Amino acid sequence: MTEDSSNTSAAAAPANANETEKTAIEPIKLPTIEEVRGQDIWNNCAVRSVASGVMGGGLGLAMGLFLGALENPIHQDTMTGRQLFVYTAKTMGGKSWASCKAFAVMGLVFSAAECVVEKARAKHDITNTAIAGCVTGGTMSAKTGPKGACFGCAGFAAFSVAIEKFLERHE
Repeated sequence: MTEDSSNTSAAAAPANANETEKTAIEPIKLPTIEEVRGQDIWNNCAVRSVASGVMGGGLGLAMGLFLGALENPIHQDTMTGRQLFVYTAKTMGGKSWASCKAFAVMGLVFSAAECVVEKARAKHDITNTAIAGCVTGGTMSAKTGPKGACFGCAGFAAFSVAIEKFLERHE
């Protein structure tokens, strides 16, 4: 019994020493001027919205190219290789441009709405995401009329909240 207790206390001593090393207090590092300026620029709603629009456009372009390449013509059997190539290139170009515009507008509107709502409410929570999703969905489907805009608002808000919950960005 005494040997076990002496081994246990000997083994516990180094663990306490490691814990003491881990809890050492470190000095606080203040951000540099460049870091503060970078944060100020990124906190500007216009900059954030344009950046989101550009990134959304890039994503839409890539998706359009991919989806356009997958589309096969109805008369594929009767087309020559050159005709098939031209058809695929035109399809990819059309789909990529349409997706680019849609995703750019979606990214710009969502980011702008979320930023403005966040600054107006002075809170960073999931309500901002739901409102921004509603504004984006309503804007994107406004051409279909009031009923379509309402469904777009509800659908995009629900989708935005689900993505936020999945990514767990808010508490």
